Amino acid sequence: MEKRVYNFSPGPAMLPLPALEAAQRDLLALPGVGISILEISHRSAEFTEVLDTAEANLRRLLSIPDNYRVLFMQGGAQMQFALAPLNFLRSSGKKADYVLTGTWGKKAIKEAKTQGPVNVAFDGESTNYSEVPQQSQLRLDPDAAYVHITSNETIQGVQFPTEPDFGDVPLICDSSSDILCRPVPIEKYGILYACAQKNCGPAGVTVVIIRDDLIERVPDDLPSMLSYKVFAAGKSTLNTPPVFAIYMVKLVTDWLLNEIGGLEKMEQINKQKAQLLYDVIDNSGGFYDLHAKPGSRSIMNVAFRLADPGLDGTFVKQAADQGLAALKGHRSVGGCRASIYNAMPVEGVESLRDFMQEFCEKNR
Repeated sequence: MEKRVYNFSPGPAMLPLPALEAAQRDLLALPGVGISILEISHRSAEFTEVLDTAEANLRRLLSIPDNYRVLFMQGGAQMQFALAPLNFLRSSGKKADYVLTGTWGKKAIKEAKTQGPVNVAFDGESTNYSEVPQQSQLRLDPDAAYVHITSNETIQGVQFPTEPDFGDVPLICDSSSDILCRPVPIEKYGILYACAQKNCGPAGVTVVIIRDDLIERVPDDLPSMLSYKVFAAGKSTLNTPPVFAIYMVKLVTDWLLNEIGGLEKMEQINKQKAQLLYDVIDNSGGFYDLHAKPGSRSIMNVAFRLADPGLDGTFVKQAADQGLAALKGHRSVGGCRASIYNAMPVEGVESLRDFMQEFCEKNR
């Protein structure tokens, strides 16, 4: 069997080994079914059980109230960038507030502007998106159709430590890169959505948690596949859903519930992992430099630079030689980036920390 390395990719990212092993064990035939999950009908009782269990697991982990639906959609977060304004901005006669904290928020704004007017309530461009806003920095429209945030910017490595106060305006959140990393007060959100391939499954499925009253606001003249209302009525099987990806969400959430012990415990582990890297960077005497400012640092994505950019390539190559893969930073920020999602074990982060300390000592 090929040896597994520690994969620090921002996505598709590591999956929990127990979930992969369960999928491998049952791939040829689901127990008691005799058919592979890759072959099973999405209308079958067996897949309905998988779908229902994946939803039940998410409801339990996130304490999702009864007045919210859980949808399993396709198209990734970028499809949601378009669906949110299509469903709630286009015919509202209002503006939508967007809080811009990085690359993905910028993409969301571009899509929203195709459907209606947008008010950028905060733009972190002046600090190169190195921090999230304080409440006093938000310029909100109290009559906005909704307000949109990106809870964790994968590229810049900034994360909201808590949700700002948006009053009675519905909050829509792209939580793609930090869903399930910690407990979340779902009742503060109108919609929370996340592509799965960073923290809760493989590429191909997007989890959408949406409040019932927002579903009722959806116009009736939208194409079926683009309507939250119609999709919710179809219980995520309006068309053939991504069966295997949903099955993997079930296995990942099984792992979070049964082996990790829930999101409170997961948050403790994630904070521990992040602190290992932030400590070595802060104590490097300037050899490493963080992109994110204190108070906005992500516990999922640690974006950093070397004081000598000429060492970036050497750092990434030597790390890969030691089984520490995919550490190259995004081109818009440069440097390096360690994505340490739920499935990254503490041992992997400890190995990266040790490598970073040794590299610093040898190349200072």
